[in-house]
Amino acid sequence: MQFLAAYIMKGRLQAMIVASTFALLSLPFPPVSIVSSASVALVTLRRGSKEGLYVLICACLAAGVLSTLLLGGYQFALLYGLVLWVPVWLIALVLREGRHLGVAIEIAILLGIAAVIGFYLYQTDVAQFWRQILEVMIQPMLAANPDVPIESLRQSADVFAHYMTGGIAAGTVYGLLFGLFLARWWQSVLYNPGGFRLEYLALRSHPKLAIASVLIIAVAFLASGMIAELCWNITILLFVLYTFMGAAVLHCTFASMKTARFMVPFLYATVLIIPHVMVLVALFGLLDTWLDLRNKLKPNGA
Repeated sequence: MQFLAAYIMKGRLQAMIVASTFALLSLPFPPVSIVSSASVALVTLRRGSKEGLYVLICACLAAGVLSTLLLGGYQFALLYGLVLWVPVWLIALVLREGRHLGVAIEIAILLGIAAVIGFYLYQTDVAQFWRQILEVMIQPMLAANPDVPIESLRQSADVFAHYMTGGIAAGTVYGLLFGLFLARWWQSVLYNPGGFRLEYLALRSHPKLAIASVLIIAVAFLASGMIAELCWNITILLFVLYTFMGAAVLHCTFASMKTARFMVPFLYATVLIIPHVMVLVALFGLLDTWLDLRNKLKPNGA
């Protein structure tokens, strides 16, 4: 994808075209949104906040025009572009000025936590809000498969309703950070070969944030009612943070082995195939804050 990064950096028009086009393509194919947000982040990382903001605004306008021509309306595309690009522009700006990938990730998580808390303050009954939406979503499934046990589906929907806020926020933050990572990798490939790898392998969470994370998890276990529900939803976002940190720890460890060319791909393939492994990965990320696991787990002589 190096050619795409080089095309984006040719000028404002090219960056705007890539951002707006991939934003519209992400409507039927959501993962494509990562490329769209990465284009805005790359311009911001390389050329600064003003240039990134200029591309962001122009891309929003272009997406609105394209949406009007293709879909007959501009409002949704315009709002979608703002939601997609404004957060990644802010985080890219933090990374450009602070030059610490870990801090940028932590701020993205904190933005997600703020969104979760804000939603709980806005909605009087969050679980009921999501329960109604899930009820609407499962109706087509019930119509297509009459043999599906309705009561079992509704019980599952009732459980998921309590954690949908954190789940959606976590998915949004994952997309935001993957877009930022892609942009940073593009920047590294074009202007600083090998720089992103060094940044990624050095990822470590701040000790104070780790302590706060443990306290939130403890409250989630010990409390009840709305407080416990809110803490569990925040915990889902903290899980995102420590999966990135843990993946960096394990990548660094496996990269120091003689079989690194096999072990590193095996790590990420395992996470994709067996998602439950991410719990263990996140635990490594949390413990590394105090135990410096990446150095302790290295083979002797590495």
